[in-house]
Amino acid sequence: MSYQQEALRTHTCGALRESDAGQAVRLMGWVGRVRDFGQLTFLDLRDHHGITQVVVPSQRSFQAQVKELRPESVVAIGGKVQLREGGANKNHVTGAVEVVADTFHVESESEILPFPVTDNPKSEGEEARLKYRFLDLRTERMQRNIAFRSDVIAHIRKTMVSKGFREFQTPILTSSSPEGARDFLVPSRLNPGHCYALPQAPQQFKQIIMCSGFDRYFQIAPCFRDEDPRADRSPGDFYQLDVEMSFVTQDEVLSTVEDVIADVFRTFSDRSFQNDVFPRIAYRDAMLRFGSDKPDLRYSLEMCSAEEALAQSTFKVFQGTLSEGGLIRCIKVPGGAAQSRKFFDQLDAAAKAAGLGGLPYASLKEGEWKGSVAKFLSEKERGDLTSRLSLQEGDAVVFVTGKDDHKYTTLKAGGKVRSKIAELLGLGHEKEWAFCWIVDYPLYEWNEDEDKIDFSHNPFSMPQGGMEALSKQEPLEVLAYQYDLVCNGVELSSGAIRNHRQDIMKKAFALAGYDESVVESKFPALWNAFRFGAPPHGGIAPGIDRIVMLLLDEPNIREVIMFPLNQKAQDLMMGAPSEVSDEQLSELSLLRKRAAD
Repeated sequence: MSYQQEALRTHTCGALRESDAGQAVRLMGWVGRVRDFGQLTFLDLRDHHGITQVVVPSQRSFQAQVKELRPESVVAIGGKVQLREGGANKNHVTGAVEVVADTFHVESESEILPFPVTDNPKSEGEEARLKYRFLDLRTERMQRNIAFRSDVIAHIRKTMVSKGFREFQTPILTSSSPEGARDFLVPSRLNPGHCYALPQAPQQFKQIIMCSGFDRYFQIAPCFRDEDPRADRSPGDFYQLDVEMSFVTQDEVLSTVEDVIADVFRTFSDRSFQNDVFPRIAYRDAMLRFGSDKPDLRYSLEMCSAEEALAQSTFKVFQGTLSEGGLIRCIKVPGGAAQSRKFFDQLDAAAKAAGLGGLPYASLKEGEWKGSVAKFLSEKERGDLTSRLSLQEGDAVVFVTGKDDHKYTTLKAGGKVRSKIAELLGLGHEKEWAFCWIVDYPLYEWNEDEDKIDFSHNPFSMPQGGMEALSKQEPLEVLAYQYDLVCNGVELSSGAIRNHRQDIMKKAFALAGYDESVVESKFPALWNAFRFGAPPHGGIAPGIDRIVMLLLDEPNIREVIMFPLNQKAQDLMMGAPSEVSDEQLSELSLLRKRAAD
């Protein structure tokens, strides 16, 4: 085949239609199925754009060669388009036509495949899929997922620019951060004994950009964190929509980002929205109602206060909890009275696994109260619970009891019970988007290990009330301008209005036991930038991978990343991480650790 005289192909394998009948074409692609019918041999030719059926008559000298083709070989076909005999194949956009081959050339022959390249790569083990990722990516599903991701990112970029944001690239080699996850370190050859760090996020850079006079920044930013993998988190690198804005309030940041995210989900999904405007839920309210700051709002199952209704209870568990100033929360289980004893045993096991002593319950069936605590409930208590929970015939109620502390230990356990109820009842699968903002996070929490006040979320967030709040309120009562974006129980992002005032920052760190020198030494560039006029600013960074994962309804984030690491943070295809030579280590002034004799 000549690479100089003519184009390698006139059409893609997804381009031909009935209107192309009679036209001479050239196609190139990978060999799919080969079907031999004696006089005619049929070949499915595939590329990124689709599949075209090729017909090779017995008169062609190359028919025998076609019959022996291994799947995934790359071939070139020349021939004429004709209407497909025997009716169209509605599974392909090219299904109304086929190409009768006149010329044939094997461009690159495939060896025997390690696994079949099918439309359902999940049938293969993950190790094989990651080692031969280039084969896995050829499947229709993975081609669709990765192309979809590209389209989402392109749409986000266009939307951000239309809102007056500019995209700036921040450094990849930077200094190590003393907070957050572990850094990936890069030894410096020119500065022996010193290391760069790959950025966990462009946090300091984007704040310095605001101090530099650019007031609307965004970036599809690569981030690097050495942390344990999860189904919704990549163990090495990931991408986020990094956003920062100057001269804005929290409401302005939330409304701007909400518009962008809602637009993406409406553009790339036909699911409905539970609310046109994302509800804003205070962190404490989220914990009291759902036992989580990442609530799945597609179902209710809210925890309600039962301390007042059960204040005079004769049940020892309730009595003991209330005497110690603890919590009693109750959750209505719709239709729970019809559930078996096994159902409640499973809930009880989930409660104990979450750290509770157990899970008392009662149900209303055929006008009677039954269950483990039914006999301890007075008529008044039953009436109060019925009114408080809007109980109806056939419903049940479970009780979450435990201590009341700043870490919300009992409420978090209740949240796990709530999730288990939803799982057993088959809730949470509604095809809708339930977004919310979690706001009003506490600035501080109690560090039991060190017996001191510590920052709970982000030490550089602006406290609500500024200096006055830090001076007059108890530290654990101070709230911050911090917020999380949650969708269907998945956290998409965290953000904050930044503390841009050095005097407020000094006070905030002092309450947590740090003096000014700590901030100045650990974050010198940011601290220095704040010395010369810093604007009020804030931002957020929704995860691109999680957004795409939700839109595609994929359970694992590796299904939307082109070259992901495995659960051990290894790249099986490239063989990374890999050992390096003694010479390379020597250049970096490093020594290889030798095994003991």
